[in-house]
Amino acid sequence: MHETANSALSAFDLAAMLVVAAALLGWFNHHFLKLPHVIGLTVMGALAAIGLMLANAFIPGVTLDDTVARLLETMNFTDTLLEGMLSFLLFAGALHVDLERLRQSWFPVLLLSTVGVMISTVLIGFATWGVGGLLGLSIAPIWYFVFGALISPTDPVSVLGVLKEENVPASLQSAVAGESLFNDGVGIVVFTILLGAAVTGAEFSISEGARLFALEAGGGVLVGLLFGWIGYRALASMDEYALEVLITLAIVMGGYALCMQFHISGPLAMAVAGLLIGNHGVTYAMSDVTRDYVIKFWELVDELLNSVLFLLIGLELIALVPGVPHIILGFAAIAITLAARAIAVGGAIKIIPAARLDTKGAGRVLWWGGLRGGISIALALSLPAGETRDLLLAATFAAVLFSVLVQRATLGKLIDSMKASHAPAVEEGIPASSETT
Repeated sequence: MHETANSALSAFDLAAMLVVAAALLGWFNHHFLKLPHVIGLTVMGALAAIGLMLANAFIPGVTLDDTVARLLETMNFTDTLLEGMLSFLLFAGALHVDLERLRQSWFPVLLLSTVGVMISTVLIGFATWGVGGLLGLSIAPIWYFVFGALISPTDPVSVLGVLKEENVPASLQSAVAGESLFNDGVGIVVFTILLGAAVTGAEFSISEGARLFALEAGGGVLVGLLFGWIGYRALASMDEYALEVLITLAIVMGGYALCMQFHISGPLAMAVAGLLIGNHGVTYAMSDVTRDYVIKFWELVDELLNSVLFLLIGLELIALVPGVPHIILGFAAIAITLAARAIAVGGAIKIIPAARLDTKGAGRVLWWGGLRGGISIALALSLPAGETRDLLLAATFAAVLFSVLVQRATLGKLIDSMKASHAPAVEEGIPASSETT
């Protein structure tokens, strides 16, 4: 009877449980732990998972961990996360990117979000493949590159708050936000292509992968421009905040549905549409009242979705039950992702002079501030169930947890030390290209 009740849970029931859990744990964290919100939810989710496992071990008849594990297994993450939620996250993130400042640093952003993601994917794939070989893991090589693709995108939500608090030049803030926004879209396209090859078992071809990438990414950009322009015209034709909020929601849902029909990148389309609405739409097509409602609505959506994702990664400990290989691979993933990020950033802003933002510390900020977050979690949770998923989820969990708890916590100190060593360049935000010749 209990099994039947669990299997009969609807998508609404599951969503309700996650939102209620996120709200309760968020309230507890706000009043008692007082950690930053996403950090608090991750820690609280992990503690809740550990608490349930301990209760199951020491209290006779208690099987709460099994119940939660079954609930997690019933969620179709491919449909609910990869095929929808990410588009909302990217649209919400794009609304806050200053397009004018982004234009000033377009070249390094382009390099980091395309070539940088691909370099990172390949490096992480080969390195984790080597670690897996040493551990004797029976994982097909293609899955290591799937992991490389899902862990390469960075999350601007947490790091931008730190950059603003530390008064980092706006040009560097825009570069970090723009790079994170577009490397999310590019990373998802690369992930989708590699995952398709891994699931079907088809031999991966670089030429075929390049063709699919051009089709999915190019088509996504075109759809984003189309829906962004249509949305802008619709918003400019009225001054009715409730309807205008609805129009922004329609852009995301309608645009994404169209992308799915033509098998092109919905998340990348929504990143482009979000840029247009967040700049031209907010500036020229909205009244002050509407602007306030639209921005606050999408901030709430972003906060809610990130809350659920960070809670899920904590609760996944229940279903994971990590062993020695999981732990070793997790620690290796931390070092590998940091090294790959350093190489990708260094290659973009040091080897190519035109891509340099600031020789006085921008590289270190982009490296250490390249936090992993909700996007990587969502992609990892969308992997097909099995031992391979558990191992890659453990690696993702370790890299994200280190990123949130260590990198984010120490980024402010890194920026302070950078200011102390190079005060004039950091305070004035002088582009390196004007100094370095």
